[in-house]
Amino acid sequence: MTAPARPRPEPRESYRVFRTLTTRWMDNDQYGHVNNVVYYSWFDTAVNAHLIEQGVLDTAKGQTIGLVVETQCHYFAPLAFPQNIEAGIRVATLGSSSVRYEVGLFAEGAPMSAARGHFVHVYVDRATQRPVSLPATLKSVLERLQCPR
Repeated sequence: MTAPARPRPEPRESYRVFRTLTTRWMDNDQYGHVNNVVYYSWFDTAVNAHLIEQGVLDTAKGQTIGLVVETQCHYFAPLAFPQNIEAGIRVATLGSSSVRYEVGLFAEGAPMSAARGHFVHVYVDRATQRPVSLPATLKSVLERLQCPR
């Protein structure tokens, strides 16, 4: 049995849209680089801000909400304060009620990702917390984020 391929950085062309994020003083850990937990926050921020801007996510009153059921991140190069981060977003898998978002984190202007990861949202009814089909408007936005691999 062969071992799975080792994760590698990816180029900017692998992602559909980008969002600039800024590091904060408190993001650095005692080793002088951004702590791993911050990367997951950047994933959430990049994807949810895009969905809000596209008018398909209402965090206060929307009937359909996404719950994270899986996350993973691979780290390739350190990021640190003060530095701008560019988060590339794509959709890898689009199901009837779930989405696998993939995010590449780049130092500003860098050609290859310093980290890349994913998270899976299962979309549920806010009141019942039961899975629901993706609303058509959301699905349309997500389809535009799909990348051929």
